[in-house]
Amino acid sequence: MPRFGQRWCHRRRRGRIGRRPKPVMIGATPPIQGFNPFPPPPAPQEPVILEAAEVEALRLVDLEKCSFEEAGQKMNVSRNTVWRLAENARRKIITAILQGRPIFIRTAQPPPPAPPQTR
Repeated sequence: MPRFGQRWCHRRRRGRIGRRPKPVMIGATPPIQGFNPFPPPPAPQEPVILEAAEVEALRLVDLEKCSFEEAGQKMNVSRNTVWRLAENARRKIITAILQGRPIFIRTAQPPPPAPPQTR
């Protein structure tokens, strides 16, 4: 039980590293890597970066009309995580549209190969 004034966090406790995040199952990577505003803004602006998991959550919930529960089962995460991913993606897309910023989609990179073990 946390003491008064302390807040419990499942990712980090008492200065130590918490548990690792669960891997998110992504059905297919998007065929594009981003969008640019038209006409281009006079000064370059910082792009909005969408994670692949956020795009997958939007695809399942908004395009395929899955419930958050069904989308969570397909992505191997909880429905609250799907809701949070979809809300973050919607907020980022609206920000990019209203501010005329480019959108980049960060696809999931495969892990680097393990170095060879020598004895």
